[in-house]
Amino acid sequence: MTEAANPGAHNRRRGRPRIDLRRLGRAALMGPAVRDRLPDAIGHVVDAHRAHHPDADLATLHRAYVLAESSHRGQFRKSGEPYITHPLAVTLILAELGAETTTLTASLLHDTVEDTEVTLDQVRTGFGAEVAYLVDGVTKLEKVDYGAAAEPETFRKMLVAAGNDVRVMSIKLADRLHNMRTLGVMRPEKQARIAKVTRDVLIPLAERLGVQALKTELEDLVFAILHPREYERTRALIAEHSGACTALDTMAQRFRTVLREAGIPAEVLLRPRHFVSVHRVCLKRAEPRSTDLGRLLVLVGEDADCYAVLGELHTCFTPVVSEFKDFIAAPKFNLYQSLHTAVAGPDGAVAEVLIRTHRMHTVAEAGVVALGNPYAPTEGAEPADGERADPTRPGWLSRLLEWQQSTPDPDHFWTSLRADLAHNREITVFRADGCSLGLPAGATCVDAAYAQYGERAHATVGARVNGRLAAMGTPLRDGDTVQVLLAQDTSSGPSPDWLDHARTPAARIAIGGWLDAHPEPSRTPPAAPRRPAQRTAERPAAANAVVDLPDATVRLAGCCTPVPPDRVTGFPVRGGAVTVHRRECPAVARMTRAGRSPVAVRWGDAADCRVTLVAESFGRPGLLADLTEAIAAEGAAIVSATVEPPTEQRVRHTYTLHLPDATGLTALMRAMRDVPGVYDVSRTQHRGAPAVTRPRSE
Repeated sequence: MTEAANPGAHNRRRGRPRIDLRRLGRAALMGPAVRDRLPDAIGHVVDAHRAHHPDADLATLHRAYVLAESSHRGQFRKSGEPYITHPLAVTLILAELGAETTTLTASLLHDTVEDTEVTLDQVRTGFGAEVAYLVDGVTKLEKVDYGAAAEPETFRKMLVAAGNDVRVMSIKLADRLHNMRTLGVMRPEKQARIAKVTRDVLIPLAERLGVQALKTELEDLVFAILHPREYERTRALIAEHSGACTALDTMAQRFRTVLREAGIPAEVLLRPRHFVSVHRVCLKRAEPRSTDLGRLLVLVGEDADCYAVLGELHTCFTPVVSEFKDFIAAPKFNLYQSLHTAVAGPDGAVAEVLIRTHRMHTVAEAGVVALGNPYAPTEGAEPADGERADPTRPGWLSRLLEWQQSTPDPDHFWTSLRADLAHNREITVFRADGCSLGLPAGATCVDAAYAQYGERAHATVGARVNGRLAAMGTPLRDGDTVQVLLAQDTSSGPSPDWLDHARTPAARIAIGGWLDAHPEPSRTPPAAPRRPAQRTAERPAAANAVVDLPDATVRLAGCCTPVPPDRVTGFPVRGGAVTVHRRECPAVARMTRAGRSPVAVRWGDAADCRVTLVAESFGRPGLLADLTEAIAAEGAAIVSATVEPPTEQRVRHTYTLHLPDATGLTALMRAMRDVPGVYDVSRTQHRGAPAVTRPRSE
């Protein structure tokens, strides 16, 4: 557990000695450099680089080191170390993660333009456009020019640069990691400020880029600064259990035996948890077990072997079903792939297990750094449409780049960036046309609308989720299908309530911009619950329904409002009247079960009828006027109309109508459905529908 006991320890290859940065700095400034080989000060970087890239051309690294050493000569860090130790350390971090030569060259030079007399043009001339682009991407903006906005604008510049080449972000993360390792020489208040920015921005970026090796160490360093008491308690707990790995060691040996007997070549390693992970376990369990301080990692050669290992472990040990997760079939949005499970041994000890291939492990540790140069030409492959395909350009980065263009204000950008990065999980939903949308976990239909249509989503009147109508504030789940419904009238705007449902900065910025551009007087105020408004017209005679009872008065039931040529039946009621229902009306079944005797009913020669229709719609200005106009255009007369209070922007209209000809009912309902915002029109068939009092038939 020695790695977990030292939050500053980087994941080094076994057997590689710890690097003395002070010694490297002295060698850089005073050690002789042999003409045809690299200086000793960069030897560790070369060894780490060759371990991942045996055929790498080191000439460029040599020249970059010479330029960095000479330009930084005479500069010292606040700790007193020669400044060259910093770019060397940053480059070593990236080399151990497997970064290619161009990234390492840029990392050696990443502070030259910012802190020395070297210009960007000189870097471009000496090392090419790619290296110059990376160096420029991580170069800070001057406080003299930007004042308090220098930090947020520097991050904006870096993110925009990363949109074209994500290696910019890799260098920035390694740069921040080394700065955090050496933060102890700063004043406590400055340590806290830098740690908070690291927590709110850099750690989420490392998580989203899949660089777990950097993310976990940054988490521990921030934890030690911002929560010193909890850190000390966790450190003491780890030290107390430093020799208590017997249970995990025993389980690891059993795993090796089981897999060897099954003929599955695999490597089983004990993987200590880092400080923050141990702290989270302590919050979850009051008394952590000795096996909680580490996990077992099983590495295999092929994807199929991962599932073979899972089957053997679940067969030979007792699986904890609730702990199983398959991130191979469904990778995380940050490229992470692995099988997660937990099993209990014969003695009851429970061990968490990670199962992955060696390639998956490399990507899990190094993320996008392990992908190398996304723009390197691939033999036999041609990018589509002349554009460079970038596998390191994730959807969240594309969305971030889109909304940042709409936030010129640095404070607004800084706040929105932190809020966006706070969502550390992503879901994938599908549009009606089959295309996918990547959204942060917790996103709603509002976010899906703006992700798909941008500012056109202002005219959204509703959405269907998995074929069902849903409110705009409905949270979406991974794999949902979302159909956004747009109004034909593009002049309509979003509801202020949408701001409460929006989770993505793009949606919040677009909605806020529209609301600011349309002040309160010109905006339809949010609907408040109100009493149903009803207007009643003169009631014409009911449709001609004839019953086989002499002198009986006929009433058409208000619950189902039958019209010709509906199949109908009647039931005698008090006062010698007969109430006529449609046969599929629920009231018919209830009265039949109660033993009531039905009466035969037929339609007479009269063609007119009265019917009650319910229109379900999304609220928008002018909807009531458009509906009544559509009804009048079909020749129907409104007997009564009821509008219920809006619920989650959905409005229910109930109309009792008199039609001169019952055959026009279908066309009438179709015309009402065609009104923008109306998603369903039906005839009343339940007791909740408002009943209309019918005059007795003549």
